[in-house]
Amino acid sequence: MSRSVPRRAAALAVLCAMSLMIVLDSTIVAVALPDIQRELGFSPAGVSWVVNAYLLAFAGLLLLAGRLGDLLGAWRVFLAGLGVFVLASLLCGLATSAGLLIAGRFLQGAGGAFAAAVVLGMIVRLYPSPRPQARALGIYSFTQAGGAALGFVVGGVLTDALGWPVIFLINVPIGIAVWFFGRGVLPREPGLGLGAGLDLPGAALITAGLALGVYAITRTGSPEALTPATATGAAALILIAGFLVRQHAAPQPLIPLRLLGRGWLLRANAVVVLVFATGMGFQFVNALFVQQVMGYDALGTGLAFLPTPVVIGVVSLFVAARLTGRFGPRPVLIAGLATLLAGLLLLSRIPAQPTYLIDMLPPLTVMGLGIGVTIPSIVMLAMAGAAPSETGMVSGFSNTAQQTGGALGLSVLAAVAAARASTSSAPTPTAELHAGYTLAFLVAAGFVLTALILTATLLRHAPRSSAPPTEPIAVATA
Repeated sequence: MSRSVPRRAAALAVLCAMSLMIVLDSTIVAVALPDIQRELGFSPAGVSWVVNAYLLAFAGLLLLAGRLGDLLGAWRVFLAGLGVFVLASLLCGLATSAGLLIAGRFLQGAGGAFAAAVVLGMIVRLYPSPRPQARALGIYSFTQAGGAALGFVVGGVLTDALGWPVIFLINVPIGIAVWFFGRGVLPREPGLGLGAGLDLPGAALITAGLALGVYAITRTGSPEALTPATATGAAALILIAGFLVRQHAAPQPLIPLRLLGRGWLLRANAVVVLVFATGMGFQFVNALFVQQVMGYDALGTGLAFLPTPVVIGVVSLFVAARLTGRFGPRPVLIAGLATLLAGLLLLSRIPAQPTYLIDMLPPLTVMGLGIGVTIPSIVMLAMAGAAPSETGMVSGFSNTAQQTGGALGLSVLAAVAAARASTSSAPTPTAELHAGYTLAFLVAAGFVLTALILTATLLRHAPRSSAPPTEPIAVATA
């Protein structure tokens, strides 16, 4: 057992390193978009596809990737996804045209989906006991939050100093190192085999449905959308409905309907959607607030965000696991959501001419405390009751909920801020923006309040796995 502890830690480091690469890539690209648009000749509408191409592939393939992890072995799917992500990063960095960059971003999203879909399931199986699992998930959530904040800083520095291609090329040496290290330390469970069921028509339906759904969410209210968001959303719902019909009739369904019929799974992931809608939407809106109302540049914005991931890291690594081990994930989640709600309410009352240390830093610190215990506990609850043979599917389902929530939160909060600013009677443009962003913070608080109510009323008794592992799974030797 003593040997397995450092190997488990090494495996966790590999999983978190890949997750960090994915999060860093997203925020770095956001900072570099103006340079990419200018150098590759993107139109104002077309440059959004540098982000959207990635999102469509990523969100659309998560469920298929999770199922493949159960069938082929999660470590194989993870390493394959990481390999595709690295090759796609090279293609993006060497792109000399807009079309080539968009193709590379689509492949990046596909690789990221295959790697990310199995991460949560692998962490849960590596750390089956509640307290170590909470600590591992705390480390995972810290890499997510830290990567998001660090991306603003790294993106600004790399783009200004070396040019936008470097933000993609830097993934290549890091990804290669992670791939080879992961090949030696990741757990090598064999999987059920393809004979256990891979429903290709169902996979095509859900991939297209989720991709169209995310497209509809991200393009809501955009005049540049190729088709109205309502029409795209309707098409997405039809495809998803077709997927459900197919799962009922398929002899070997991609996702058994008994899984989708689990009330706990659906309720817990409804909370996941709300939590990640808050987190991603807040990150986007607050970045704009700091830049457009407080006048910070890209580097200053990243530095302004740093206290939040620092607090998240301290809480995730040293507090969340102890609290979860003593009280269980549900009470900790309720406390975390209440703290997160308090931080957003403080932000919604920020003055039109704020001072960072007095008006911005305290709410960001409170939010860091809330997020630090909220993310590990909700992920634990979302994965509760998953048998070892289902962890890939449940992990893929939870990751899909996270991506859908993130896209939904970003779209809704951005639309709310823009609509309020356009109708504000404030005396200056900056004051109009302030009115829009503070209302968006209040709407985000509404997301958290809804998640808090759902957790308190509907997530009372977590299910137990039908076949829980009593020991950590074997870790391969190098």
